[in-house]
Amino acid sequence: MDLELRGHVAVVTGGASGIGLACARGLAEEGCHLAIWDLSAGVMAAAARISEDFGRAALGLSVDVSQFAAVESAVRETEIRLGPIAHLVHAAAVPSGKFGFPFTNLEPRDWSRVLEVNVMGMVHVAHAIGPGMVSRRNGTMVFLASVAGQIGSQTDPPYSASKAANINFAQCLAKDMAPYGVRVNTVNPGMVQTALNRQVWQAWHDRQPPDKRRSYEDWTGDKIRTVAPLGRWQQPEDLADMVAFLSSARAAQVTGQTINVDGGQVMHW
Repeated sequence: MDLELRGHVAVVTGGASGIGLACARGLAEEGCHLAIWDLSAGVMAAAARISEDFGRAALGLSVDVSQFAAVESAVRETEIRLGPIAHLVHAAAVPSGKFGFPFTNLEPRDWSRVLEVNVMGMVHVAHAIGPGMVSRRNGTMVFLASVAGQIGSQTDPPYSASKAANINFAQCLAKDMAPYGVRVNTVNPGMVQTALNRQVWQAWHDRQPPDKRRSYEDWTGDKIRTVAPLGRWQQPEDLADMVAFLSSARAAQVTGQTINVDGGQVMHW
C-alpha cells in the first residue's frame, strides 16, 4: 500500500528513543525526510542512523518542548534545512518519577515539570507548527498520549492527567483546523517496554518493603496478563505503524480520533 509520504517533511518530538524513534524510522521507511527534536544527547546520532539506513535527509535538534522560544527556533531551522513541515508526531513526554497511589504519595510540586512538558509542550508545538499547515491548507498532527489518559490510572496521576489533556486538546485542534485540510489525531499506547515504563516500575519498587519487591519482568508480566486481553506487550513499531497510517493519504477522512494501540486494555477496563 502506497502511503504517499515520499518526499514529505516530518517532525518527531521525543524521537531519539522508544516510541518516538520507532515513529521516525517508520516515516523514513515510507519516504519522509525527518527532523528529530529531543533533549537526549543521542538525538544527532539517531538522525544520522536514519539517514544512513533509509537514505533520507534527517536532522537532529536538541529541543526542550517546554520552552516556546526553543520550539519556534526549531521550526525555523527545520524548514530552512528540510522544507515546510507536512507532518508532526509529538511523542515527547515525561513521568513524575514517583509512584502515585495514593495521590498523596506525591507533593503538588511533583506536578509542575510533567505539566510543563506534557501539556505545555503540546501547546507549544501546536502553536509553532499549526499556522504553517493552515496557511498551506495541508498537514497532519499525531499526538502520542496514553490509555492512562482514558482510565484515570493511579500509578502516576500527573502523567495520567496530562495525557487526558493531550486527548482533549487534540480534539480541539482537529475541529479548529479541519476547514483548512489539516488532520489531527491521537494514538494511545498501552503497555510498551520503554524507559518510561520501567521508571513506573522503579517508582513502585522503591516504595515497597524488601519482602514485597518484585523484578520488573515479574511485575509487568502479571500486569500484561491482567489488563491486556491479547496478553502481550505492544511494541514501539506497533505504534509507529498506526502513526504512519494516520499521517498518510490512506487516512484522508480520519481526524479528531483517539485510537488505542493497547492490546484491548481499555476495552477490558
